[in-house]
Amino acid sequence: MAAQRRRRPGRAGDPGDATLSDPTAPAGSAERLLGVDAARAVALAGMFATHTLPLADPDGSASLTGLVAHGRSSALFAVLAGVGIALSTRGLRGPRDHAAAGAGLLVRAVLVGLLGLALVGLDPPVAVILAYYALLFVVAVPLLRLRAGALAAGAAVMVVAGPVLSQVLRAGLPDGPGPQAGLGSLADPGQLLVTLVLTGYYPVLPWTAYLLAGMAVGRLDLRDRRVAGWLLGGGAALAVVAAAGSWWLVGVAGPALDERGVRHYGTTPVEAWWWLVVDAPHSGTPFDLAHTIGTALAVLGLGLLLPRAVAWLPAAVGAVPLTLYTGHVVWLAARPTEGASTLLAHLGVAAVVGVGLRLAGRRGPLESVVSAPGRALRRRVAARS
Repeated sequence: MAAQRRRRPGRAGDPGDATLSDPTAPAGSAERLLGVDAARAVALAGMFATHTLPLADPDGSASLTGLVAHGRSSALFAVLAGVGIALSTRGLRGPRDHAAAGAGLLVRAVLVGLLGLALVGLDPPVAVILAYYALLFVVAVPLLRLRAGALAAGAAVMVVAGPVLSQVLRAGLPDGPGPQAGLGSLADPGQLLVTLVLTGYYPVLPWTAYLLAGMAVGRLDLRDRRVAGWLLGGGAALAVVAAAGSWWLVGVAGPALDERGVRHYGTTPVEAWWWLVVDAPHSGTPFDLAHTIGTALAVLGLGLLLPRAVAWLPAAVGAVPLTLYTGHVVWLAARPTEGASTLLAHLGVAAVVGVGLRLAGRRGPLESVVSAPGRALRRRVAARS
């Protein structure tokens, strides 16, 4: 779940637009959104941890950070992106409303993508997720009219079809992920698209499953505690079943797989189809996608069940993910340190910024910059229609 390091792969993290409601919405709606933002804060904390703490112990086994957060924070962010898109486009009536919402989403995608490409220019020690995240916004535009059932079915299909198509389309391509895509990559848009869709750290083709799952959940009544309970229980069950199924199939595969020395940077090797049964973090296999969708749904369900008093603090942090993620990447680019003290410093600053903005009744600065042009275009398109 947390953003990948380039030099130590498997780190992930992904923020998005956290302002999911009208401030004049009724109290029940506000409480619901506290749970969504609280879940996003969990993803931010997991990302910070995987960027600053070791993922493996000296003996080579996974550390506590690796066991808990590795490969799950980025999935949680991506699922929550879908939830946010669905919530922010509730109540659309007819083609003109959808066209206006799609236009606003495209503007947001452009701005978030450019920010991500610019951050790469700072040479941070982590893989920046924002350009991939922006492309997911673009993918969401034609999906805005779909209902929960169709979105859930699409997610189930993409859990399997996404990795299979990736395996086919990457045949003959250089092993990923290659250099990170920066602003200079705009000079070769075809290669940039290949990186973002297929070979990069967070390939959009299989990751569309996260987007669809989140949008399906966002169509539900998240004020209903029974829905939250089903997300918690169903998500946990899905995660366990996916992990157990992968474990059994890897045992069946036997000598066909040898993971010694193999690291996953968003995709698996194309030499053998058996790779699609592994459940390794950031492998992008059907089992990895199913497992991390399950953990994301469970975290979201738990966040929605938290009492308002408990959810308030993490929700304040999770309400400004783009600002905090960008600051985190810039900070690591300027001071690429690790360890518990670094983690505590990043978490402490995030809490101060989030709480300060919440008490002041202000949005995050980057959230405002990214959202304002999209809202303006959305209103203009709606008015012309």
